[in-house]
Amino acid sequence: MSQQPNDHERARQERLRAALRENIKRRKSQARGRAGRAIVTPEDDAALAKQERAADRDPGSDAS
Repeated sequence: MSQQPNDHERARQERLRAALRENIKRRKSQARGRAGRAIVTPEDDAALAKQERAADRDPGSDAS
């Protein structure tokens, strides 16, 4: 009976290691996907909205 807890604990540790490896792989993949994207802050959103409102008010000017 003393072997039973060790076997369960060993199996649990193996599951945790596997889950951790998968989690790290997933996070690395996500980071690689985000590497090419710019970080947009609320201030950036506000500036863009201000530019769009200005362009809507003055249709003769080209915002691009």
